[in-house]
Amino acid sequence: MRAARYGLIEAGGTKFVLGVADAERAIYARERIPTTTPAETLGAAVEWFAAQGVDYAAFGIASFGPLDLDPASPAYGCVRATPKPHWSGASLIEPFLERFGVPVAIDTDVNGAALSEALWGAGADLGSVLYLTIGTGIGGGFCSGGQLLQGLSHPEMGHIRMPRHPEDLDFAGTCPFHGDCLEGLACGPAVIARWGMSLSELPEDHPGKRIIAWYIGRALATFQTVLEPARIVLGGGVTATEGLLDLIRAEALAANGGYTVGKIDELIGPPGLGDNAGLLGALALALR
Repeated sequence: MRAARYGLIEAGGTKFVLGVADAERAIYARERIPTTTPAETLGAAVEWFAAQGVDYAAFGIASFGPLDLDPASPAYGCVRATPKPHWSGASLIEPFLERFGVPVAIDTDVNGAALSEALWGAGADLGSVLYLTIGTGIGGGFCSGGQLLQGLSHPEMGHIRMPRHPEDLDFAGTCPFHGDCLEGLACGPAVIARWGMSLSELPEDHPGKRIIAWYIGRALATFQTVLEPARIVLGGGVTATEGLLDLIRAEALAANGGYTVGKIDELIGPPGLGDNAGLLGALALALR
């Protein structure tokens, strides 16, 4: 008998990554489609999954947020107020429930990644993982003892308020809600708004790299004090910039001041699951 197959969706602000996998994490098919409007993007995703000829056991969706994750809410599975045009109020689960009639699990992309890294990746057997992604937006998820942190809704770690770097006082920030929160200061669009290109395109000695590392390092020191994770995993396009991880480690160590139990610079690293972290996050959600 063929192993059960799961439909996987890593829903990002610029692209959706689709996949088909089994419970042993074997990925049989994969596709990328651009994130445009909900009707166009979700419609294309549904048609791709239908074309695979698979009887799905369930779907897992690890998505950009914010999301309504209250099962009792009539808007469960919908995107809440977001700066992403057209997506506020869009249901991510309804098209798949209607077309395939199987369970659909949903959580944020960072919660999915935190769970998969805790189960199978950089945090396996360590007990707790903080996952932070820094790209088009900034978000974080925390997994401890196999359970994801959640209150009235999911964490929104990208929107903590930040001190200002002394060389960056005049930049208002790009967040439409808070201006100069962490996301408004350190996400990819905030980098481009200041310096006209991505962080990886800046010259090696450009001060922008030091400034962004300063913000991220201080945010990590804050999260470390609050959560004391055994591992801190950094994903997203911004943190893939060559040399940035070492700058972040140094800034986090300086900001932490040796206060917490874990030596913070030794806890920070890249995803253990590499490019599969997002899809396997969706799988981890589906298997639950």
